Amino acid sequence: GLKGHFMLTRSGIILIKYWFSINREEQEKRFRKRLNDPVKRWKFSPMDLQAREKWLEFSKAKDAMFAVTDTKQNPWFVVKADDKKRARLNCIHHLLSMIPYKHTKDDKIELPELEDFNDYVRPPMDYQTFVPEVY
Repeated sequence: GLKGHFMLTRSGIILIKYWFSINREEQEKRFRKRLNDPVKRWKFSPMDLQAREKWLEFSKAKDAMFAVTDTKQNPWFVVKADDKKRARLNCIHHLLSMIPYKHTKDDKIELPELEDFNDYVRPPMDYQTFVPEVY
């Protein structure tokens, strides 16, 4: 709740909350595509199906959550997400604009010298578990 938000921000953590908002018609369109595309069927979760069945209740719960947790200090940033690509780009752009950073483009970077690895013996490769190289 709010107490947790304040504790996080007081300790120096940057708290940024996003809500991707999609209209009902677009959601229905995406669900229908998933239903008919075997490659996208895995995207269905039990939560998706409940959310579809209880759209009104989920919308009311979201509104109630926003009423309590959408504050000036820690607002919810709503991302219009009917267009997925634009939504992602807008969110990334916004997120990067919210994080303070020092521009280092003009700073000269010097690579440190490499350590001498002559005494290093790497463990046998079969001691590690590798991801299969399918591609």
